[in-house]
Amino acid sequence: TDLESIEDSSYDFLLASHILEHVANPLRALAEFHRVVRPNGYLLAAVPNRKHTFDRRRPVTSFAHLEADLVANMGDNDMTHLEEILSLHDVEMDPRAGPPEEFRARCMRNAELRCMHHHVFDLPLLDRALRHTGFRPLYGSDIWFIHILMFARRIS
Repeated sequence: TDLESIEDSSYDFLLASHILEHVANPLRALAEFHRVVRPNGYLLAAVPNRKHTFDRRRPVTSFAHLEADLVANMGDNDMTHLEEILSLHDVEMDPRAGPPEEFRARCMRNAELRCMHHHVFDLPLLDRALRHTGFRPLYGSDIWFIHILMFARRIS
């Protein structure tokens, strides 16, 4: 969420693959992506498709929730979603999670390890988040098994 070492409008293209779900403040991250992409530059964002991942039991995050995180200036040390993650994470689809006590311990080190999915996206939520931060989605798809992809252009 902090790309301060990168100059404004310095990239023609940015690939954000499986990043947004790991940050507590995705709209702030997208605003930073917008800042570093040149006008009319492109962003390809990929997030997990919950239907085919260990997030399948979790609800899609609401856009209002993303806005609230932005307004609250939520930091990446946020643990708001911990109990939801622990109770709804499908460990059978995530063999690396290990036993519940190991998974909890790993989640407690999230600021260091970035293992938790703070938010769960679907195609409409990703589209709305991109539009909110000054991107115009050009193509989106959720047919790539575990990926939801959105190709967008910076419009402002």
